[in-house]
Amino acid sequence: MAFRGPDAQEGWTDSAAGFGHALLQTTDDTHLDCQPASLDGRVWIVADARVDARADLLQRLSARGEHPVGDATDAELILHAYRAWGEACLDHLLGDFSFAIWDGPGQRLFCARDHLGVKPFYYARVENSLVFSNTLEAVRLHPGISDALDDRAIGDFLLFDLNQDPAATVFARIRRLPAAHTLTLDRGELRLHRYWTLPIEEPLRYRRPGDYVEHFLELLQHAVGDRLRTSRVGVQMSGGLDSTSVAATARRLLAARGPEFRLGAHTAVYDRLIPDRERHYAGVAAQELDIPIQYLVADDYRLYERWDQPQLRQPEPKHWPLDAVTVDLRRQIAAYARVALTGSGVDPSLRVEPADITAMVNRLEWGELLVETTRYAIAHRRVPRIGLRSALRQRTGRPHSAFPYPGWLQPGFAARLELAARWEHLNRPPDGVHPYRPGAYALLGMPVWPDFFEQSDPGVTGLPLEERHPYFDLRVVRYVLSLPLLPWCLNKELLRTAMRGILPEPVRMRAKTTVADNLFNQLLQQSAARHLDQLDPAPGLAEYVEVHRLPAFDACRDLAVTRVNLRPWSLNYWLARRQTGADAVLKEKCYATYV
Repeated sequence: MAFRGPDAQEGWTDSAAGFGHALLQTTDDTHLDCQPASLDGRVWIVADARVDARADLLQRLSARGEHPVGDATDAELILHAYRAWGEACLDHLLGDFSFAIWDGPGQRLFCARDHLGVKPFYYARVENSLVFSNTLEAVRLHPGISDALDDRAIGDFLLFDLNQDPAATVFARIRRLPAAHTLTLDRGELRLHRYWTLPIEEPLRYRRPGDYVEHFLELLQHAVGDRLRTSRVGVQMSGGLDSTSVAATARRLLAARGPEFRLGAHTAVYDRLIPDRERHYAGVAAQELDIPIQYLVADDYRLYERWDQPQLRQPEPKHWPLDAVTVDLRRQIAAYARVALTGSGVDPSLRVEPADITAMVNRLEWGELLVETTRYAIAHRRVPRIGLRSALRQRTGRPHSAFPYPGWLQPGFAARLELAARWEHLNRPPDGVHPYRPGAYALLGMPVWPDFFEQSDPGVTGLPLEERHPYFDLRVVRYVLSLPLLPWCLNKELLRTAMRGILPEPVRMRAKTTVADNLFNQLLQQSAARHLDQLDPAPGLAEYVEVHRLPAFDACRDLAVTRVNLRPWSLNYWLARRQTGADAVLKEKCYATYV
């Protein structure tokens, strides 16, 4: 694990348990962190954690008779919380964390993963032992754990791009602790428990519109500030509203602390291949904020560029054929700082979904719908797209459209796992659990987000870089879910209003854009993409895909279908890399460590 924690590696064992820790220094006080850690020599912790709202937690701990010093490490704060509240400590912890506590007096192991699954946790039973880590490859190296694949996970990847079971990995013997869950091993009995779910609350009703904005700005500053316990930070900053608002907030907070800080923006751009205005808008924002910006020019990257090289090797299958661009952008940021802020999280929580409008229609709130959309149209001189047509279609029970079911799946494999029924079931619109924001509630609960977090984890990227996502802060998420849908969620009205006078007007009022469709069209048309019609099947692919049924990519004009048909290519690359023998060599080298 030293590749993900190059600054220190330590271990601890007693007769029944053993912990190891590899340290990545990401905050100014990380030098105080020495793990595995204990307060009394009896209860031990190993953690990958950032505890937020520390001052509030210190007050609560003091009221319980616990008095950690102000510069206590995150792991020590978790131990104090465990000593104060036991397993209920999770009701008092805020932040991103994955940890394991060995309670020596009780001979019990207690593990937890944060509310939204930002930090990963994997485990496997080996006879009467439990092996666990926040790094999947570390668990795989145990000689008693088979590399047999989970066919259900492979099926999900081919149907949906990612595993739909939050407790499974692509390896049949290795499990994933889902977000907001605990794992307890007590006298050989393994128990999992869900300790938190997304809240469902009545919409907030403030008298003044400005109160909504002020409350949001206060929470955003807390969210960004808690992720800024360092004076050297990179920002994955496109020219859009989400990431530039994070950069602007970080700039203000760092400047308030003093002149000695380093904040830089990093942006991937296309100058020739497709029409792309990211360089312009990101540059305008960087100039206004007075921060340096580095560009990664991505015009010459091809689909599946360098997928046969070690730096793009993934622990589990991944379907992003331009992953080399992402890897190189992260490498650029890692050369600048150990922490990268992102603007991810606004889209799933602060937008209007057809299901949200459906909920308003079902509640017969036609007056509010008409008034707020009229106000928006007058203020912005255009009629907003609120998805009313889609909402009415859902209300009348018309079927939900979905991508065609792949015709190239191996029939026996598909029949054995009943993939057609699974595909149909998971493509249905989710039930509206939240009475006011069912669309956002469903989006935030999708398995794509823990997968997104894990893909940026140092255990996957192999880089000493930690990505942090202020808009996935629980305080922000809870607040946004409690907003009146209109007008604040319409075209990100809350964020646009909050950034008035902070961001340049062209950036603040820029419409949301995406380059993915044009980009894939251009790359598929290039002569360099012709190799996609010549798939060389890796060992094992035939168990899942009938290669001869894969269509030629120039025969399909539907880009969405084309991207579905690329999934076998992504799986094939992953399977091919598993055949190199490198995993077996690593297992052999690590055998002595485990025994």
